[in-house]
Amino acid sequence: MKPQLSKIIAGGAAGTVVMTAMMMWVAPMMTGMPMDIAAMIGDMLGGIYMLGMAMHLMLGIIVFPLVYAFVAFDRLPGSPLVKGVLFGLVLWVMAAVIVMPMAGGGFLMSNIGGMMALFASAMGHIVYGGLLGVIGGGAEEAAAA
Repeated sequence: MKPQLSKIIAGGAAGTVVMTAMMMWVAPMMTGMPMDIAAMIGDMLGGIYMLGMAMHLMLGIIVFPLVYAFVAFDRLPGSPLVKGVLFGLVLWVMAAVIVMPMAGGGFLMSNIGGMMALFASAMGHIVYGGLLGVIGGGAEEAAAA
């Protein structure tokens, strides 16, 4: 069974809002540098900031929650919180070793703050995944609804 999609999308939306706020206000306090993922994605898409923000929102609110629901949910152990945090950590690893190098941030974010940026990113992805999991709930809730 899969979790209820409306709850998964709501969890993705909440996680994206909180993670984006953390990127804008918390990460600069930790790293001394802004972590503007929308700008990095926008640069990859022709230098258009709003296109980068739209892609960031679409990934966080729609794409990743659907991947979580249809691919990861049944494969991850634990409660909805644990499943979500583990999924967030998978996204973090992919960001650090695949996305950031493509976006100019370097392998393990070496060009945008190194270990502090990597740690700040991990915190954001854990919060994102946790909210996705907790708000998205479990499959048994979807069956009862």
